Amino acid sequence: MPSVSIIIPCYNEEKTIAKLLAALAAQEYPRADMEVIISDGRSEDGTLAAIEAFRQAHLDVALRTLVNPGRSIPAALNIAIGAAQGEFIVRLDAHSVPHPGYIANSVRLLQEGRGGNVGGVWEILPGADTWMARGIALAAAHPLGVGDAFYRYTDKAGPVDTVPFGAFRRSLIAEIGGFDETLLANEDYEFNARVRASGRAVYLDPSIRAAYFARPTLAALARQYARYGFWKTRMLARYPATLRWRQALPPLFILGLAGGALAWPWLAALRLLYLGVVVSYGVALLAVGSALAVRQRQWSLFFSVPLAIATMHLAWGGAFLWGAFSLPLARRQH
Repeated sequence: MPSVSIIIPCYNEEKTIAKLLAALAAQEYPRADMEVIISDGRSEDGTLAAIEAFRQAHLDVALRTLVNPGRSIPAALNIAIGAAQGEFIVRLDAHSVPHPGYIANSVRLLQEGRGGNVGGVWEILPGADTWMARGIALAAAHPLGVGDAFYRYTDKAGPVDTVPFGAFRRSLIAEIGGFDETLLANEDYEFNARVRASGRAVYLDPSIRAAYFARPTLAALARQYARYGFWKTRMLARYPATLRWRQALPPLFILGLAGGALAWPWLAALRLLYLGVVVSYGVALLAVGSALAVRQRQWSLFFSVPLAIATMHLAWGGAFLWGAFSLPLARRQH
């Protein structure tokens, strides 16, 4: 079987790293043909102890832990890629749990020539056993929350603009380069833009599946989506044609809210329109929450899902606008 290097950026993931490593040990792919490379940003919790415990219990799994002093995800990935020996590289995150066929299916699709980078579908799980965490997990997999990010809910295979994590031949890095370390988020989207520019497809297939633990609280969710929104502007400055409608709507919505609020005292004719937009948005959120509450028989979802979706939209859109307004200053500083 072809050799595979599994690369994992990691920082303070003691709650999930053992689950990931156990899932790698249970892969259908031969262990003799796999190596696991964890690029750790000097974790300060029990992550390294959990990794060492796994190593002692699974001496037949080739496992290395490298230091990522900068703690950024793209730097971690490039460090791991630099040490990788496999013909194929499979990226995973420390808070994911791949299904048993994850690596085998990734390699198969690459050998079949389906794409230069292949990936699959997330099954999003709550990051904690709380009513809010359950709502966040469902919101993060709903089209109203994530638009056409198909990897969060689709059951159809085909070319897409990006995939989560991804698997590719190591030789691809020599051709298009590694991950852009100037981007502290959206590094995967930028990488996939270069994959597509090279003439290769980015291919999503539901046979590649992994569980993914969502953020457990609204505050953590807001920080995550604010980071995504801010760094999206830096990526779009280089690849403006990659902007998708789902990404444009949140900042436009926030601009509309702010503009309507400022114009309220002077433009009476627009007040009904403004109220209509706000009420329609609230009704849409509550409709999704009530439908999921009935389907899951968890009435707390009526509140938690709308709160989570609104948090995602507002954090992403607000940070996107801040990033766009600050972009000229960032360019002058460089």
